[in-house]
Amino acid sequence: MFDVAPTELLLVVVVALVVIGPKDLPKAMRFVGKWMGKARGMARHFRAGLDTMMREAELEELEKQWRAQNEAIMREFPRIDGDGLPASPAPAPDPAGEAADAAEAPETPETHTVPPKDGPLP
Repeated sequence: MFDVAPTELLLVVVVALVVIGPKDLPKAMRFVGKWMGKARGMARHFRAGLDTMMREAELEELEKQWRAQNEAIMREFPRIDGDGLPASPAPAPDPAGEAADAAEAPETPETHTVPPKDGPLP
């Protein structure tokens, strides 16, 4: 970010040594170091916030594209039954008719036959 050559850095150190003095120079360097750390932390936090906002905006855009493509596919290819025919809504069952059918039909348990091992399948 800043281009500081070694000679420029040496010049700053010499000026700081003359102006501040050798006694208070370590305190001043610690003070400057703390403030630089705080500034870097704030910059990092700001950048992380911007990155998060960009990712959220990108995800929202991708979700919109996905929805549009999904709707286009669903319009182009309607749902198909196992018979290869487009699915039609099933008629609503009549609760009164089911009760009458259940009363008339005898209850027989379902049985499953097991085919023989070596015989033909039914």
